[in-house]
Amino acid sequence: MAAELNYELGGREGAPALVLTGSLGTDLTMWKTQSDRLGDRFRTVRYDIRGHGRSEVPPGPYSIADLGSDLLALLDRLDIQRAALCGLSIGGMTSMWVAAHHPERVERLVLCCTSALLGPPETWHARVAAVRAGGLESIADAVLERWFTPVFASEHPEVIQRMRAQLVATPPEGYIGCCEAIAAMDLTGDLSSVTAPTLVLAAEQDLATPPEHGRRIAELIPGARFQTVSPAAHIATVERPDLTTAMILRFLSDE
Repeated sequence: MAAELNYELGGREGAPALVLTGSLGTDLTMWKTQSDRLGDRFRTVRYDIRGHGRSEVPPGPYSIADLGSDLLALLDRLDIQRAALCGLSIGGMTSMWVAAHHPERVERLVLCCTSALLGPPETWHARVAAVRAGGLESIADAVLERWFTPVFASEHPEVIQRMRAQLVATPPEGYIGCCEAIAAMDLTGDLSSVTAPTLVLAAEQDLATPPEHGRRIAELIPGARFQTVSPAAHIATVERPDLTTAMILRFLSDE
């Protein structure tokens, strides 16, 4: 059963739809720059994935199929038949699942700093155990170190503080449920079914989903393009908003 999702609409009413799906431990505000700058061309949809932000927190464990079904239900609720999907990390995983299993709903696909297979599962089980024992606060500093490059973190403490606040405010059960979804995920066999034109963006300094994960996705999706961003780590759309937004817009506008 689909979860009730918190969402915000932006951009131009009646314009083509662009759905922005965020990463593990964030909320819809991570996409504000992209929504603001792409709003002249698109009707933007930002939302909190299940268990995050102000969305419903169903009992876990979750699966990527659950998150994909949530997104489809949101599209139905908003009467959007086809949309461009742009997702980062678990948002990219969700977008890949929808594009592979319901290609008729996807106009174009942008996958940022993500993976089709992000093991080993034991790594995620260990993170689940840590959150159960000590809450999100216990892992926050380690997660932030992987989200942003050291130089960016030292020069933009206000961004680090804002993103850390999002992380620790995430409901623990929602975070754990999504960790379990990633642990069980293997989308590699699904990607040949993606028919939407696809751009895969990888960050050169991303330790969470290193560039080889993006290259593998681009190899498996027919005709996909692959580009890298540097310097940038896992949340590249926040660390390099000007560059990544321009890359996304150029791809979505390419006839």
